[in-house]
Amino acid sequence: MPQKQYGGQAVIEGVMMRGNDNIAVAVRQEDGEITTKELMFNPWTKKFKFLKAPFVRGVFSLFQSLILGMRALTFSANQFAEEEEELTWWELTTSIGTALVLAILLFVVIPASVIEVIKAYIDSNLVLNLIEGVMKVSVLILYILSISQLNDIKRVFQYHGAEHKVINNYESDLDLKVENAKKFSTYHPRCGTNFLLIVMIVSILLFSFFGRPALINRILIHIALLPIVAGVSYELIKKAGQKDANKLFKWAAVPGLYLQRLTTSEPDDSQLEVAIKSLESVMENEKSN
Repeated sequence: MPQKQYGGQAVIEGVMMRGNDNIAVAVRQEDGEITTKELMFNPWTKKFKFLKAPFVRGVFSLFQSLILGMRALTFSANQFAEEEEELTWWELTTSIGTALVLAILLFVVIPASVIEVIKAYIDSNLVLNLIEGVMKVSVLILYILSISQLNDIKRVFQYHGAEHKVINNYESDLDLKVENAKKFSTYHPRCGTNFLLIVMIVSILLFSFFGRPALINRILIHIALLPIVAGVSYELIKKAGQKDANKLFKWAAVPGLYLQRLTTSEPDDSQLEVAIKSLESVMENEKSN
């Protein structure tokens, strides 16, 4: 069984794979050729030893992953942009910053505001937290369903499936090739979709200890506790993704695996080829360093 764990994400017409200290982005060009960009990085958890502490490491690893993901997405988007209209780092950062603000609005502010209205009719904090949690999950599912109707997003979901198939292929010890990758599932327990769902479950449990403070205070508490929620969720995903994980952790990942039915699709051979190219580039870089 391979000792190293690889992860990645789908980008525009391609896949980014990540190793311990490098990433590779492989993109299928309009002429059919595959363009690959490789990038070395120094993990913050290695650079600053105190960041390796459990729960702390998750927050900083996720933040660094977001930055690397932005760079991968920028590269893939620029492959299909007109020269004078290429996306700059600032433009993409602004876009993602706006998306984060909207996420806080959708998953924190609006649910908390609705609960503020109905709490006069429900005495149980547990019930109110469950209702708030169901609202958050419902918003997430509706969002995924709505964007999945866009042709470009359908392609991204296929590349997402290709990423998972190829990683599952690698972790099986079978030769890394299209014929083998096709046999594997488009689902994976370490997927970011799982992470989002576990974040919501952890937040429901954690926020149940804070009663029902005033609306503004509740929103501020939600935002302030996001690093803790992210850190705990990261550890759960990390455990669930291990082959010898306790059954409890594996069961915790099951709802996220079902949710991946919405965020992954069956890829074609050419998309699997791109994902394999990306992973092979990462592995080759690790051998040479």
